[in-house]
Amino acid sequence: MAATDASRKKFVASCIDLYIKGNLPAYNGAGGPGTAAGIFDGIDLDWEWPGAEGHAGNHVSPADKANNTLLIAEFRRQLDALTATTGKRYQLTAFTPADPAKIAAGWDLPEVTKYLDIFNVQGYDFHGAGSDNSWEPNRTGHQGNLHLDTDSPYNPDFSVERAVDVYLQAGVHPRKITIGLAYYGRGWQRVADGGRYGEWQAAGGAAPGQFQEEAGTRGYTNLLAMVPGCTVRHDEQAVATYCFTGDGGQWWTFDDTWSIGKKTAWLRSKGLLGAMIWEMSGDSGTLTSALDVGLR
Repeated sequence: MAATDASRKKFVASCIDLYIKGNLPAYNGAGGPGTAAGIFDGIDLDWEWPGAEGHAGNHVSPADKANNTLLIAEFRRQLDALTATTGKRYQLTAFTPADPAKIAAGWDLPEVTKYLDIFNVQGYDFHGAGSDNSWEPNRTGHQGNLHLDTDSPYNPDFSVERAVDVYLQAGVHPRKITIGLAYYGRGWQRVADGGRYGEWQAAGGAAPGQFQEEAGTRGYTNLLAMVPGCTVRHDEQAVATYCFTGDGGQWWTFDDTWSIGKKTAWLRSKGLLGAMIWEMSGDSGTLTSALDVGLR
């Protein structure tokens, strides 16, 4: 889809026709030209990840980085052409990686910042067991720490701050950057205490999840209600929240009102645009209220 000029033009045109112009297929007396117009104010791109494997088996090409840039430029060109007709300006945003290696492999930041309105920087999933234990099933780790943790056994490791610094140093304006917050937890089971309440400790795979088909994840509200005895603790250095049920039990990493308060204070100090979240069903309103307060 992104590999040739013709395929890029065709794909972008189809997205604009469907999502911006609202031309839905007619079916059972519903749909038709323009019936979904006005619902969306732009296009958000989520390619995980150009030039680097995301899920095992994804197609990856050395040409991905250049093609990603050309695809983004084509979206901007066609959206601006529509603006000339409608008088409305359409947003072009993207979900972008936190891993500096993935950024380097697929994102020409000085070029794509000319076209994108917002970089929604991944602020979560730094560590996790994966629903099929294909990721890091044998050791716990923070999934969304703001700062690097000097106790982490991983080298290099990830943090929100480290990721954002890559974008800023490449010339992306701070007001084009949001950071991702996790309204869900990633968990492990059979976790050793290790004198650290399970932090960075040996584990025995993904903890039971909220949904039968996906172990190791629970929405924030579900996690608090369905994992009894999970004592919440805060890593002040890394700015990371976790809970632990005790030696041999479950360990979960997530955002809460404390970490959201710390992260919003930090992003305001850096002049960033704000935050984005994944995803709203995990919250009963507590986290979003904290986010609202933190961004004011």
